[in-house]
Amino acid sequence: MGAAVNRMSQGLIVTLLGGATLKISLFSSTYVNYVKPGFRPFLIAAGISMLVLGAVRLLGYFWSPVAASAAEGAPEKASEPNPAPSGHADHDHADHDADHDAGHDHGRGPSVAWLLCLPVLAIFVIAPPALGSYAAVRTAGRPVTPPMPAEAFFPLPADRIADLTMAEFAGRAAAAPETMRGRTIRLTGFVTTGDDGAWYVGRMQMACCAADAVALTVRVRGAESPPANHWIRVTGSFVPSASAKLPTGMVIPELTAESVENITEPAQPYE
Repeated sequence: MGAAVNRMSQGLIVTLLGGATLKISLFSSTYVNYVKPGFRPFLIAAGISMLVLGAVRLLGYFWSPVAASAAEGAPEKASEPNPAPSGHADHDHADHDADHDAGHDHGRGPSVAWLLCLPVLAIFVIAPPALGSYAAVRTAGRPVTPPMPAEAFFPLPADRIADLTMAEFAGRAAAAPETMRGRTIRLTGFVTTGDDGAWYVGRMQMACCAADAVALTVRVRGAESPPANHWIRVTGSFVPSASAKLPTGMVIPELTAESVENITEPAQPYE
């Protein structure tokens, strides 16, 4: 019976995991909190596969001919007489059964197996959010994508606001700062605060999934810090400075803010 229940729990867990995968990839865009958007077809295919495999496992448990025959034969076996040649034999048999049951807890294994459902159910109830300021502080200083050469950056327009990604702003600051001098720039990210009282607008850059994400941060001057982890859109001008450096020796780019606007978290939180 224990093995049968284990088979049922395995089928149920795989089914729930497939359903959770489809929930975040097919029926919502929550999957972008964990992987890049291009992985969506693979997640949908994996979710469907797990759902089918789990359903087959469950059907095999409920419709198994072996399980059916065992269920039908159990009462007949129980009704058959079990003659004992002597009272001592009955006593020895009962002692053996008691010792066997005491040494082997058949019910505990299947019961503990059901706890494996809890992480899967958590995906349905509380899906973990995208990485924010806490992760940015912990990953600050890690190597990021090397900037492109200076000739790859064209001068920004002088007659309008330039919306830049954090990666492009950092790349221009490192390789071609002259392309941003005297220009109005707008960045979007979450607020990160430092131990020295400075604050930053940041964004996580993801190569494949959230596990390899690293932080891209820009120090903001000339404005009060909004609450940490709040998403903002900050508009200002580039500040050429080499005063603040990461442990890797890279310069932290800076922006003098003209305006700071609170916004909701974008649909695509990573770069």
